[in-house]
Amino acid sequence: MTGRWIEVADGVHARRYEELDLTVGLVVGADRCLVVDTRGDLEQGAELAAAVRELTPLPWSVVFTHAHFDHTWGTEAFGPCAVWAHEGCRAELTEYAEGARAKWIDYYREQGKAQTADAIARTTFVVPDHLFTDRTELDLGGRTAVLLHPGRAHTDHDVVVHVPDVDVLFAGDVVENAEHGFSAFSFSAESDLTAWPDTFDRLLELRPRVIVPGHGDPVDADFVRYHRHGLHELIALKAAMGRGETTEAAAVAASRYPSDVTLAALATP
Repeated sequence: MTGRWIEVADGVHARRYEELDLTVGLVVGADRCLVVDTRGDLEQGAELAAAVRELTPLPWSVVFTHAHFDHTWGTEAFGPCAVWAHEGCRAELTEYAEGARAKWIDYYREQGKAQTADAIARTTFVVPDHLFTDRTELDLGGRTAVLLHPGRAHTDHDVVVHVPDVDVLFAGDVVENAEHGFSAFSFSAESDLTAWPDTFDRLLELRPRVIVPGHGDPVDADFVRYHRHGLHELIALKAAMGRGETTEAAAVAASRYPSDVTLAALATP
């Protein structure tokens, strides 16, 4: 369950976990700090909270990059604090988290990870209480963290965290650094394949030096450019299938991505 810190800039840290290849973040100012995502259950959140306290005693706030369980369900370990998110994230957690709990309990029991399943069963969901739609800035004391909704991509309520004084961007699952860039989990019924390249363009407009994905090690802007081209190819393949110009098998063969990733992308609404 333990992770490791990577200092990506002065006072800006990514924390990496083997479980789900997850990456969360920490931005430290002079007066307060901001925790970017909280892991997937109360025990995982407690581990993260203790790890943050190893780096700083400053009061914290939390921001959710999106509502999925592995990014939000560890929040109760942080106690009462401001929890920031896109307004759509609150609706997602309110309407669907309890139903998702049973799914993930079953998943971890099938994986032989009873401790994680039990921890999810005991977890109390924390709903964000500080909401925004497009953009807001948090003063951490001598440093600003900019929270942005860059557009639809992995979900309709993705949030990225820009730290402009060091050109670092926490991208959540808008960017994933899996073995082939995207994984099959990148794409779901909530994803917007067509809008995703434009969202990548908005990230690139920020001119980040380091981009911290929601899963995998930090990357650079060239990584995002490469997969922006990949998204355009997937969009074209999906459109060709819709026009009856190609088959699913031919689209998979033509894709730069593995079959499971390609099929997941082609199945998006």
